[in-house]
Amino acid sequence: MSKLTSVVLSIGVLFALDSVGAAQKGIDTQTQKIKETTNKTTSRESDATRSFDWGKGKTQVRERLANPYRLASRRDVLVETIKQVLRDSKFVVDEASSRFSDGIIVTQPFQFAKGPVLAQSELLRYAILQTSDTAWSRARYTLVIEVQSIDGVQNNVTVNAKVEGRSGTGLGSEWTTLQSSGLAEDEILKLIVEAVTGKSLDPDQTINN
Repeated sequence: MSKLTSVVLSIGVLFALDSVGAAQKGIDTQTQKIKETTNKTTSRESDATRSFDWGKGKTQVRERLANPYRLASRRDVLVETIKQVLRDSKFVVDEASSRFSDGIIVTQPFQFAKGPVLAQSELLRYAILQTSDTAWSRARYTLVIEVQSIDGVQNNVTVNAKVEGRSGTGLGSEWTTLQSSGLAEDEILKLIVEAVTGKSLDPDQTINN
């Protein structure tokens, strides 16, 4: 082999090695990009694990009933139904103060909270307090329900609550009449309507679930 031929072969080998190296580097670069892309893709939160708010799961709240509320029934039957509802709800009907023939039912005071913490929190719901400085120890309300006949079949049922809070301790304690928030009236009116109609007034919580 001549010297010129050896030189040409050496140069050819060098070019071949450079091409292989360049190709190898290209593969490595491409592989790296694929890995980076794959990592980005797999680290994304999939649709299956995302949390979407479609308005579901929200507690449905019932609007307060009209007061007075119109109900279809004979007045004497309706009065007896109301008396039964009150008894079932642990109220004591004041026989002396009530005038059943006139459609008026009065309860004895119903104590619904006792103790400073509970009385304060419950009065915030059942009454409109002008000040938060008073140390309430007990809470009660008295119901006056009137059934007013419209045409012998239709009746307006009106519920009023006299809410009271007891402040102070010992000999200095006294009951104070407070403005009702309307909650006590709505709660008992709901029970009366359900007893007469046989239908629940509670919202269907499965509608949005």
